[in-house]
Amino acid sequence: MKNILLPTDFSENAWNAARYALELFKDETCTFFVLNTYTPHIAHSRFMAANVASGMIEDAARNQSEEGLANFISRIHVERKNPKHTFTAISSFALLVDEVREVVDDYGIDLVIAGTKGASGLEEVFMGSNAVRIIKAVKRCPVLAVPQNFKFETPDEIAFATDFNRFYTESELKPLLDMALTFNAVIRIVHVQHTITALTELQKFNLGMLRKYLKEVEHYVHTVSELNSISKTLEVFSNELDIHLLAMLHYQHSYMENLTRELVVKRVAFHTQIPLLVIPELGMAGSSKNKKEHSAFMAE
Repeated sequence: MKNILLPTDFSENAWNAARYALELFKDETCTFFVLNTYTPHIAHSRFMAANVASGMIEDAARNQSEEGLANFISRIHVERKNPKHTFTAISSFALLVDEVREVVDDYGIDLVIAGTKGASGLEEVFMGSNAVRIIKAVKRCPVLAVPQNFKFETPDEIAFATDFNRFYTESELKPLLDMALTFNAVIRIVHVQHTITALTELQKFNLGMLRKYLKEVEHYVHTVSELNSISKTLEVFSNELDIHLLAMLHYQHSYMENLTRELVVKRVAFHTQIPLLVIPELGMAGSSKNKKEHSAFMAE
């Protein structure tokens, strides 16, 4: 059984990510933990004691959160009923990223699936800020970011972006391998270079180990020249090869680090047109086990 975390703010963007998750795992037994967090703004009044006002506002926010979760899961049952899927709703008075990290630890989450939301103009950055913060914060399981308008396609073409500068462990690559085996997918290993040069001995060794781990699936290596930015290069590569899922490891000095810092000011931006699977570097410290005030309940 897989434990999947679905953070939601009840927007259509979040619903699209949930719909993608339900379709992706339609043939697998899963428990979906649907999380909503709330941090109500406390308005002080000289005519009302601050603790009374804050209590009333918090109660209203909690009720709104729990009602929203019930409606969200009810919509799933109406549109995507699947006997293999069960749902647990979690309503928490907390900051989103902190609670995501807490839930990952407390409930043994295997994968976080979050919606991404684009922007426009010079303020645009890679993905939505919440998705980036979740990716940076979660160290114990992969995060799958789903673009707001992406319609589900079976991921039978998967790109894995890497520079071969780091040794891969088999456990780190397991989410990528599992996805490829589940959908009988081809893995396209893509190496973006600013200037095309021969691989170093270290890079050759790491590539050899990568290919050894991927021996059970069909895979190819592509070396491409950088076009203005890494995000633009991956966009063009994904479009040309009809890639349905982009994956990468998240470690210091990785492509993922560059992407989350990369200010997108080009006329054509990446916009995360396809889902992005970010696999964390293992062995890093996880989040605290201290519980926050939250309520969780099974939804039938």
